[in-house]
Amino acid sequence: MKVNQIYELMNGVTGEILGKTDLVKEDLSNVVDVGAEIFGASDVDNYVKSLVNHIGKVIFVDRPYSGNIPSVLMDSWEFGSVLEKISADIPEATENESWNLVDKQEYKQDIFYQPKVSAKFFNKKVTFEVPMSFTELQVKQSFSSAAQLNGFISMIYNAVDKSMTVKIDSLVMRTINNMIAETFHAEFPSIEAYKTNSGIKAVNLLKLYNDKMGTTAKVKDCLSSAEFIRFASYTMGLYVDRLSKISTLFNIGKKERFTSGEFLHIVLLSEFKSASGVYLSSDTFHENYVALPESESVPYWQASGQNYDFENTSKINVKTASGEDIEVGGILGIMFDRDSLGVCNSDRRVTTNYNAKAEFFNNYYKFDASYFNDLNENFVVFYIAEGEAV
Repeated sequence: MKVNQIYELMNGVTGEILGKTDLVKEDLSNVVDVGAEIFGASDVDNYVKSLVNHIGKVIFVDRPYSGNIPSVLMDSWEFGSVLEKISADIPEATENESWNLVDKQEYKQDIFYQPKVSAKFFNKKVTFEVPMSFTELQVKQSFSSAAQLNGFISMIYNAVDKSMTVKIDSLVMRTINNMIAETFHAEFPSIEAYKTNSGIKAVNLLKLYNDKMGTTAKVKDCLSSAEFIRFASYTMGLYVDRLSKISTLFNIGKKERFTSGEFLHIVLLSEFKSASGVYLSSDTFHENYVALPESESVPYWQASGQNYDFENTSKINVKTASGEDIEVGGILGIMFDRDSLGVCNSDRRVTTNYNAKAEFFNNYYKFDASYFNDLNENFVVFYIAEGEAV
């Protein structure tokens, strides 16, 4: 074991803490151990210099990971593969002749009025597997007890579980991102037009704010502006009420739909949701008047990039299920009907085989599920963008 003398550093630290000296640069290279992958030549005792250091404690990095995604998981079924959604159009009204009777006039009553019903079928599934080999005989020599060996095996199981969770979470977010991209494509014939325009299903909060207030705020100002965040909260609150009324405006298929509170999902980018808490709730006595609608949050839509910049966290860049290349940024949140997208008919399982010759066994962790977007259901995107007129 390498032992370093740090009395000089500690004397300096004491002076800083007691206010006797200014804050100085501290060399921590001899204090903190960042670890090494294998033992080196110095891993012996400090007495006879030949006794190899023994391991005194073993810690396995096996913390469970539960993920953090919007709750869009639905049910599964054992037989069949197709998800069928049947809907009926709203019938038109006709004249009520009961209040317009004419003498000797014949009134026909045996007319057949056929309901207009449509069905959509979803019959796609995606799948992947994570293989992992396990053995006991070959690693027993590395541990001091059965408990340590079991801890090691448990850590590997946990690593596989985390891998599965990360991948399944990513697929859920891709299901959401595809719907976002489909909405932008339906709203703006030229995708670049989203920067300077605003629609009814893809709402450019920055443009609406500047138009209403007569300002020239920029994207970089939005998340630090209490005035903008209040306006965004106000607009989103309006949409909660608007979606609850039956309309054809809020879905791509222009079907008569409504989304009441128990069927409404709201997902916000955590940067926007946190900014709301800081700039609104902290400086008002009536927090409920400015608070955003109840929602879930995500740290990013597609990925964090290498630095968690807003340009990365608020952006998607995808080729949609309908074949369109869509790259948009500034996405702050979405509101959608429970039936507009989801993950259903999922099947997570493990198969195993043992190799008697080499004395190990393989586990194959398999997952398949159906991910769907229904363009006939309500879905609204809120974003901020600026640019040259298109």
